[in-house]
Amino acid sequence: MRKARLLAIGDDVCDKYLSRGKMYPGGQAVNTCAYAVMNGVDAAFLGKFGSDEVADCLRRTLADLKIDFSHCRNYEGENGFACVTLAGSDRVFIGSNKGGVAAVNPYAFTEEDLTYIKSFDLIYSDLNAYIEDELPLVASAGVPIAYDFSLRWTDEYLAKICPYIQVALLSCAHLSDEEREREMKKTASYGVPLVLGTIGEEGSYLLYRNRFYYAPAVLSDDVFDTMGAGDSYFATFLSYLLKKQAAGELALDGSMDLSEDLVPAMKEGAAFAAKVCSMEGAFGYGVPIDGRIIDNRK
Repeated sequence: MRKARLLAIGDDVCDKYLSRGKMYPGGQAVNTCAYAVMNGVDAAFLGKFGSDEVADCLRRTLADLKIDFSHCRNYEGENGFACVTLAGSDRVFIGSNKGGVAAVNPYAFTEEDLTYIKSFDLIYSDLNAYIEDELPLVASAGVPIAYDFSLRWTDEYLAKICPYIQVALLSCAHLSDEEREREMKKTASYGVPLVLGTIGEEGSYLLYRNRFYYAPAVLSDDVFDTMGAGDSYFATFLSYLLKKQAAGELALDGSMDLSEDLVPAMKEGAAFAAKVCSMEGAFGYGVPIDGRIIDNRK
């Protein structure tokens, strides 16, 4: 059986934990690659690197995880980073450099890039990817797209993105049940077949073919750092479906009924997210903030 292949296009940052003096590789797209690999899926990353110690840390980590980044863009200047501290086990974002080089340089996808993109089973991206204006071109490759809207979507943003995607994730813990259902239905109204709505420790919902599915969260007994919990849930959910597709048991193109696989995929995502909460940073690989390598796995 062939291995499923996921391409994450988007953000690569280091989360600088000021309270620890360490930084950890991250960004939703990089996290998704790491978690997909941990779930038995081949993953590749297409993003934008700067020319500093943050970019060096990210490249080293991707190489160590055997995540292909050969199609990334490289620019002079600061790589994206965020400054973080912890309140108990919850991460608190203090500030960032607003994406660094990624925010001011387009992807400028080429025919070579599109040929590369067509070799994957699924594309992942998110609202921190700076990809909005180039998403129609990516969608023209004909590969299904999963998109993480986090908790900062608007009606205008949904209208711009949803016509090009097949799976949407909305972080809905801040919404009432009525508001969550409304936003999920609104997202689906643009033709998105699968709409996930996560509600933190209360679990997650999925809207598929006008029916809502529910799966409870799995609470960790050893919560150390909640960084990456949402990304790990979504990546594991996608990986579950991708592995079933690679085995010929389902298809993400809408030609098969996915109903029986949805709750198992959600439960697997919840279980893996609980494990991730016991890791430092999003998935480990911390180094001192100045980029020196002391212990690349802590």
